[in-house]
Amino acid sequence: MSLSSVALVGLPGSGKSTVGRHLARRLSLPFFDSDHVIEQRIGCSIREFFEREGEERFRDVEQTVLDELTQGCACVLSTGGGSVLRAENRAHLHDRGQVIYLRSTPEEVFRRLRHDRNRPLLQVADPLQRLRDLYAVRDPLYREVAHFVIETGRPSVATLVNMIVMQLELAGFMAPSQAMPPKAGPLVGS
Repeated sequence: MSLSSVALVGLPGSGKSTVGRHLARRLSLPFFDSDHVIEQRIGCSIREFFEREGEERFRDVEQTVLDELTQGCACVLSTGGGSVLRAENRAHLHDRGQVIYLRSTPEEVFRRLRHDRNRPLLQVADPLQRLRDLYAVRDPLYREVAHFVIETGRPSVATLVNMIVMQLELAGFMAPSQAMPPKAGPLVGS
């Protein structure tokens, strides 16, 4: 079985873009962040579009972009936190590649995002409660679409990438030698 695309899903701030970039490098695959592709397409920030057009219109654009990105060549794809809200997106992601759910608790995400002003859904009086509400709705959807669930907790990005590669290898989607190992630094003291 050969590796097709790998899509990362999870709450906003769970590390999808950062882990995705490193994973793509490790697998020698192109990397796409669906939110960046959407911003290029709409010609403004997602936050501006959200405010001007509303969430439903944003989800329409997101659905079109995800459909296109999941039909292309093998890649690593970081998705927006709400991409799983539509059944069509879940089907495209699940059926056209391997989906990794980077599971973070609302408290972990809040710690990472508490100073971020670019996330439209978190610009509320109580962002931690908002994250808890999002988690309650989305966690079952992330689990439904995911082939693998990776607990983010406190591991480094490199550790998370290693965990994903190991899962893909164990599932038979890549040969152990298919993923380029990280470059080793010089040996000290030899």
